[in-house]
Amino acid sequence: MSCSECKNKFREIKKETENVVKKGIGMVQSYASALASRGFNNKKIDESTKQLRVLSCFGNQHEGGELPPCQHLEPSKTPGKHYCGGCGCGDREATWLIAEPKKYSKLDHPKLSCPLKMPGFSDYRASEPDESEPPITRKYYIENIDYKEVRKIKVNVPEANTKDT
Repeated sequence: MSCSECKNKFREIKKETENVVKKGIGMVQSYASALASRGFNNKKIDESTKQLRVLSCFGNQHEGGELPPCQHLEPSKTPGKHYCGGCGCGDREATWLIAEPKKYSKLDHPKLSCPLKMPGFSDYRASEPDESEPPITRKYYIENIDYKEVRKIKVNVPEANTKDT
């Protein structure tokens, strides 16, 4: 390998390393922001926002609709639980998208990012005009779904802790 080839290879490795570090820092910032939004009293989102998040992650085929689940939805090793495989949060109780009825789940955080910037999430970005062209995208479908369909999504929003800490 020549000296110039070696320098080019070094630049490539350095750039890849910088990208991995930036992504890691972004994930940590996003996680910290979600935790902070919860506050000391376990603040939570409202029911309609959670329904929109559940629709964005799980689709509505289980409710008789036509929207399939997100491509990043992953089954947990714990039966019946799911986590986002796109954000890098991994499979553990704190990252399950839907928890037990009285527990706080990932989708309950007032501020929460989605790697696809889907409706219902804090970093939501509207679909591009070309996403309305057949076949339409999941995001465009959700943006244009009848609100009555969103209200059919069954969610439970845990009670906030009202004790001052």
